[in-house]
Amino acid sequence: MVNKKIKITDPTRILTLANLISLMRALLGLPLVYSMQNPGWQNYTFFLILIIVLSDVADGWVARRAHAVTHMGKWLDPAADFAVILFVSSYLVLMGKLPAWFYIFYLVRFIAIAIPAIYFINHTNFILSSNWWGKWAIGVSTIAIFFHIFPVNALPWLPNASLYVASILLVVSWAQYLKTFYYHYRIN
Repeated sequence: MVNKKIKITDPTRILTLANLISLMRALLGLPLVYSMQNPGWQNYTFFLILIIVLSDVADGWVARRAHAVTHMGKWLDPAADFAVILFVSSYLVLMGKLPAWFYIFYLVRFIAIAIPAIYFINHTNFILSSNWWGKWAIGVSTIAIFFHIFPVNALPWLPNASLYVASILLVVSWAQYLKTFYYHYRIN
């Protein structure tokens, strides 16, 4: 029996279950920050983080399983990750629990990737997809921020060490995106 890969039915669709999951994840960043403001709500905070992480896995799985990987989903998934991390890191920086350099670096990196990606959407038919380095970078960034929300007293170095690892991965993924942009710029 030949294993045939089923093609995506309509990549221009907007309203898909996977896209709704991504949108829900982005919106959960606000109640997450609200829950972090009340020390008695740590279980609620942990539960929201768990839902957010699981939704990040679920949206991609649902999109591939339903053969509904869309252009909108390629944008919405990383934008949802960005929104949640931005909401949480903004709050942590304001509370003095996260170094501002990471927040600024994360914001600058996202903008530096988004601007050329928007250029290519408007001037070519190239739509940027996330790369594996970027997925790992966001995953480790999430873990690093988690350690800033719930520090491990036995390992006081862990929160900042995880930020440095996340930053290295963010730089590597950024370089991969720049390489992709350069390649598509040259061929167009």
